[in-house]
Amino acid sequence: MERNETGNSKEMLNEALAAHYAAALKAKGEGRPVAWATSISPQELLEAFDIDVVYPENHAAAIGARKCAPQFIARAESKGYSKDNCSYSRVNFGYADIRESEAGNIPMPDLLFCCGNICHTVIKWYENLSKTLNVPLILFDMPFNHTYEAPAHSVAYMRAQIDDAIARLEAITSKKLDRDKLYEIMRISNETCEWWKKATDLAKRRPSPLNGFDMFNYMAVIVCMRGKPEGRAIFKKWHDELLEKAERGLGPWRDAEEKYRILWDGIACWPHLSFTYKTLKKYGVNLVTSTYPKSWNIRYECGDLDGMARAYSSNYANRNLDFGEDSLRALVDEFDLDGIVYHSNRSCKLMDFRQYEVQRRTEAATGVPSVIFDGDQTDPSAFSEGQYETRIQALCEVMERNARKV
Repeated sequence: MERNETGNSKEMLNEALAAHYAAALKAKGEGRPVAWATSISPQELLEAFDIDVVYPENHAAAIGARKCAPQFIARAESKGYSKDNCSYSRVNFGYADIRESEAGNIPMPDLLFCCGNICHTVIKWYENLSKTLNVPLILFDMPFNHTYEAPAHSVAYMRAQIDDAIARLEAITSKKLDRDKLYEIMRISNETCEWWKKATDLAKRRPSPLNGFDMFNYMAVIVCMRGKPEGRAIFKKWHDELLEKAERGLGPWRDAEEKYRILWDGIACWPHLSFTYKTLKKYGVNLVTSTYPKSWNIRYECGDLDGMARAYSSNYANRNLDFGEDSLRALVDEFDLDGIVYHSNRSCKLMDFRQYEVQRRTEAATGVPSVIFDGDQTDPSAFSEGQYETRIQALCEVMERNARKV
């Protein structure tokens, strides 16, 4: 497909995503290998071997946003997967059985590529896929960082696994790694992350030119196109569009004023994206940031595999409670926040188990009010519109009272 680099960034995004899935389906049809990978894995290695990569988390989110998740969840649960399992995994297990979706199809994998730095649930998810689909699994076993920084032994462990993955990919593809090609992909990945950060950082302006729910949509690209020139081009274009808005003093909406600025902690409720967005907008609440911009800002020196190992060992989800607290406290100051909304996501046990303590510490340190609502990233049954709106109303009452004190 011919790339559109003259339209706006949303047009570029939609065309790039369509081309991404079409290329993977074409590769499968032509007998070339296709990999399924977790979202924050060293995809640079796969791309250096010309392996087309798709991301089940992205695909499950798209299925959820199109309100198609229940049939896949039901199929997975009918096969014995518990409702307590991550809904992304249940959607993916169901899709692996049904293999057809109104939200778009992905080819079945010839290889699985899993990194446990986002959660340890993905390890069992991909082990099950490997067994049921009878395809090889390359697993990066990343220990959780109980210390503030990733310790040297964990980084060395990750580096050894990168070396092992290269050797396994050479065996699978029957070709040697082209290190010049890998280093070029590493360079593009870093530049893409830089433009992602520059774009999302523009929400620090008041009013923010960014409606934060757009960030959730653009997140699909930072997951699947970090190492591709089209991903870099999309984020540069998006940055330039947001900068133009900011310099003209324009806020996130044409028909409403940004009254309050909040951080959203947790994954979006994809089946309820419209309701959660419209409810916030109704009360003049703009989502200006979350923990996600930092999570996908994966930076290292090009050609430095030790640096790559450290970057993939050190992402937000794989850091201890003190790091989580410090990260939120910094975002409160940097983005001039009035409040925080915590999505207690039934699927995301790693983050939810510590969410109440992070909330307590952050509010005590900053004085910024917050609320928690119950939901799920793709299972629509775990969300209540009434509860969500009531919590937002309560937050607005406190933010309004705080504003009157200033």
